[in-house]
Amino acid sequence: MVATDADDLPDAGDLPEADDLPDLDDVEAPGWFRHGAAMAGIGFLTVARRLPNLIRQALGMAWQASPRDTVATVGLSLLGGVFTAFGLLATTGVLSALFAAGPTPERVRAALPSLLLVGAAGVGRTILQAGSGWAQARLGPQVSRVTEERLYGLTSQVDLVCFDDPDFHDSLQRARMRGMAMADTVVDTAIDTLTALIGIIAAGGVLGVLHPVLLPLLLLAVLPDAWAAVRAARMGYATRLLLVPLNRRKWIIMDLLADKRSAAEVRSFTMRGFLLRIYDRLARGEQRVMLDLARRQTFARIVGEALAGAGQGLVYLALGLLLAVGAVPLAVAGTAVLAIRAGQSSLANFMYATNRLYEEGLYFTDFLDFAAEAEQRVSETRRSQAPEAFQRITVDDVGFTYPGTETAALGGVSIHIDRGEVVALVGENGSGKTTLSKILAGLYAPDSGRILWDATDISEVDPQQLRSHIAVIAQDHTRWPLTARHNITMGLDKGREAVVQAAEVAGADEVVAELPRGYETLLDRRFKEGQELSGGQWQRIAVARGFYRDAPLLICDEPTASLDARAEHALFERIRRHADGRTVLLITHRLASVRHADRIYVLDHGKVVEQGTHADLIAVNGLYADLYNLQAKAYSSSPTPDPRPSPDPLPSSDPVSQS
Repeated sequence: MVATDADDLPDAGDLPEADDLPDLDDVEAPGWFRHGAAMAGIGFLTVARRLPNLIRQALGMAWQASPRDTVATVGLSLLGGVFTAFGLLATTGVLSALFAAGPTPERVRAALPSLLLVGAAGVGRTILQAGSGWAQARLGPQVSRVTEERLYGLTSQVDLVCFDDPDFHDSLQRARMRGMAMADTVVDTAIDTLTALIGIIAAGGVLGVLHPVLLPLLLLAVLPDAWAAVRAARMGYATRLLLVPLNRRKWIIMDLLADKRSAAEVRSFTMRGFLLRIYDRLARGEQRVMLDLARRQTFARIVGEALAGAGQGLVYLALGLLLAVGAVPLAVAGTAVLAIRAGQSSLANFMYATNRLYEEGLYFTDFLDFAAEAEQRVSETRRSQAPEAFQRITVDDVGFTYPGTETAALGGVSIHIDRGEVVALVGENGSGKTTLSKILAGLYAPDSGRILWDATDISEVDPQQLRSHIAVIAQDHTRWPLTARHNITMGLDKGREAVVQAAEVAGADEVVAELPRGYETLLDRRFKEGQELSGGQWQRIAVARGFYRDAPLLICDEPTASLDARAEHALFERIRRHADGRTVLLITHRLASVRHADRIYVLDHGKVVEQGTHADLIAVNGLYADLYNLQAKAYSSSPTPDPRPSPDPLPSSDPVSQS
């Protein structure tokens, strides 16, 4: 874990030639490897400076999850270190008695009290370690639960526009992919680091008590092993960093070979052999690099062990000299050997734990940073009550721009929707129809202008309460891995009769009738006995979802996108019947479906350019008439005759003509 040297990097010649592979270099590195470069180039002093803060953050998370288990884990570990030191010191009494002059039975009897103390210390240490391990094991799932609840509580609470912000989305992906998963591991590793540090302090304290000169001998014995561990870890990080582009390519090929979305075309275009050849070349390149890494890491460990052996030889030489000059008794020297071995083991654990803690702490910081950012993006609590109904909804000079873009999606839009009307929004792709519908649904807040339900500005009311009075049938509806009933009710419970009625209005009752368990059928084939629906069948379930809510405002955004012509016609007839007395906002490209709307707004590049009834807009002969006539022409035109000459008749000898 020190700065990267050229010797730590594998030979780039081991990697496959870029010209031999598809051009995938511009694919971004995976989000979880964001800190790879930082890990490859840090030094131990950097880790040492950050270590206290990482341990503090980890223990803070553990305390939030379970104060009792946190205290038990740390407290029992500290007591375990005390018992370790006590046991080592008691060993001196055992050795002093055994090495004393006199008959062996008498020496053994003299050593018994100290032996009992050593045994008691060992038993006590074992019990304390078991208790600490049990409390630590209990912390893991509790930390995971607290972390997940915090993340998903925030992601479901922040404004929807956050998901259109690339920076926020990247931060969320890093927090989800690895940051959140590291929480319990960071807590475990922080406790392991503390435990190992306590062991080192215990061993060092014993040596300091026995003789001040013995303490430097501990460093002499353990530093070579520490150097080898650091160098091997540094090689591993440097190699992983170099392999990122290759792994990026390999993962893409693996997805193509195993993903359901590409499975049909892999077979249709006989791509299997081609993709496997690319994969084999990438995998072999990675294999060469990893084998070379294993060779270099083994060499580093051999050198470290050799130096450690030399260090231990010097330790024993120093102990021999101390014995020779009478500086330490033989019993003290024996205890010192045991303390040094215990210190070596604790230092090895400490190096491993700190290495992991620093790496995982970087990713855990991603989670903490995201949580702090998300908390800043949660809308302030609004205490005004949302109106349950309205006589008129007014959109007054509304403007909106998506994060990270310069062009406004909406610019100065003003419309109104009266109670009981069917109002349509039409326009070409990118005209702002869906954006305006999301603002009306309370999902986006406008950058300028205002939305009024009668005299109430919806920016002043609780958005959650407002949304409960709005039903949305979305084109990109979610296919929830729930039962058919829950896919319609969406957490509301108005009784079975309301579910059946909504399904009948949407035509989803025909879909449910074909399911093996009716409304209780799980709609996800990934689960046992789960069923999968076609796109059109899912569309009907989504429509039933909107009808079931029975809200004063129903927003239909391309509700027939996945339906055939017959089902589309039937659905619009149902919407018209269902709209009796209700207010419907209809967004669609199928202009034949909006002819009976009370009012049509035509949007173009984020502005309302036309409005009126179907007849009014046809008479104006503007954009709406142009779009409508194009669609009408496509449906009404007769087939064009084939201009090519008829083929020559087959000769009479041809068996096809004879047949």
